[in-house]
Amino acid sequence: MAGVSRKKISAAAARSYTRKSKQNSFQISSGMFRTISLILLMGFMAWVYQTILPPPPKIIGSPGGPPITASRVKLSDGRYLAYKDHGVSKDQAKYKIVYIHGFDSCRLDYMPLSQELAKELGIYMVSFDRAGYCESDPNPKRTEKSTALDVEQLADQLGLGSKFYVIGFSMGGQATWGCLKYIPHRLSGAALLAPVVNYWWAGFPANVSKEAYNEQLVQDQWALRVVHYAPLLTYWWNTQKWFPPSSAVAHNPAIFSRQDKEILPKLAEWVKHAAQIRQQGDFESIHRDLMVGFGSWEFDPMSDIENPFQNNEGKVHIWQGDEDLLVPASLQRYVAGKLPWVHYHELTGAGHMFPFGDGMSDAILKALLLGEK
Repeated sequence: MAGVSRKKISAAAARSYTRKSKQNSFQISSGMFRTISLILLMGFMAWVYQTILPPPPKIIGSPGGPPITASRVKLSDGRYLAYKDHGVSKDQAKYKIVYIHGFDSCRLDYMPLSQELAKELGIYMVSFDRAGYCESDPNPKRTEKSTALDVEQLADQLGLGSKFYVIGFSMGGQATWGCLKYIPHRLSGAALLAPVVNYWWAGFPANVSKEAYNEQLVQDQWALRVVHYAPLLTYWWNTQKWFPPSSAVAHNPAIFSRQDKEILPKLAEWVKHAAQIRQQGDFESIHRDLMVGFGSWEFDPMSDIENPFQNNEGKVHIWQGDEDLLVPASLQRYVAGKLPWVHYHELTGAGHMFPFGDGMSDAILKALLLGEK
């Protein structure tokens, strides 16, 4: 009996040992699964981070970067700003103008200034590369305010005097609004030409901005949502291949009106320097532009800017084409309606590129400088 009893105990022990072995094996397998899952998750997150992270800019004049070919001034924060002179000399000029270029362009894409008009009126104009474009150093902290302060420093270093005019085209409108907000005491007048409107300015009623927003191409609606709500994904969204990027980034011809397509061939000279515009990288030029233009602004032009010319010593003009497919005329009208001191000019049949049409630049300059209608 004793021998039999020992056999039964051994059998029970064996069964217990088998169960423990299976449990330990399961625990080891479960632990390995968690470890492997964690490694895979970390690898995926690293891949995502590398995907959304833009490459560093190729700084002008740095080792491996593009060469310096333009005249430049050094700003107080150490950055350099490239510029180009137009018209008569500063010493002879009666009117001094700072021209602020638009999206995906540079100092070489300035509004036409005929030598005849420049000499007749005494006009000096300087165009400059906004931060990150062409030959101006990037500014990772760029805002609508910082560009306005760049304008002020440029004017001071070039000796334009205590007051000067500003003209901003398209995305250059963000900086022009910034000038009206932050350096109004330095301005003799301002003209905004088809200035880009931020759909998220608080002054817009929801139905007004929504209606205009929905008039955009679907790809632009998605691109601007990303820019506004998830700016860290801006570079990824505009470089990935699954969804169409911003039509302005991709140069989609669908954004140009009938008149625009008639004007564009006249700007063939722009093609010669097109490669220089983004030569420091897309992110600090065009992507940063989108993030600033359609991000969260520090102010709303409709409620936070006062008339800088209370004594009528200068004027602010907005020019807009009613067939502009990039900037909705409906929103521009609304903005102008909220600012009774702004002189609003809406051009019938005009698109986004109207400032470069025949005779338009002279009309804009005469309205700004002489008050001609």
